[in-house]
Amino acid sequence: MDHLILVVDDEPDIEQLFRQHFRRDLRSGRFLMEFAQSALAALERIADARDVSLILILSDINMPGMSGLELLPRARSIRPDVPVIMITAYGDPQTKQEALRGGAEALLTKPIDFTALREEIDTRVGRFS
Repeated sequence: MDHLILVVDDEPDIEQLFRQHFRRDLRSGRFLMEFAQSALAALERIADARDVSLILILSDINMPGMSGLELLPRARSIRPDVPVIMITAYGDPQTKQEALRGGAEALLTKPIDFTALREEIDTRVGRFS
């Protein structure tokens, strides 16, 4: 079964950035990466992810409509087994505390440290391989 990482961010260039950084992994089929540009689209995919093994959700916090912090408890209620890592341009202590209190496993700040993110992903893929 394929391992899926769902990236939730309303910025259209995020998909290209992630695909570039994880190019080898995606080409080799080590994992799949899908992108949702809204929290509502993400919730639909999370609920519908029966065709793959959803192993990680990466979500921006600041999005129009439903924020990542509002998405977090809903995603966790649908899939409590899937870790969620929040991503934000504002890594202040209050935001971090709110994300962790809401069930996030970690909070990464933008610009994203792709080395740290790769370590997080490697840990998840290793658990399911």
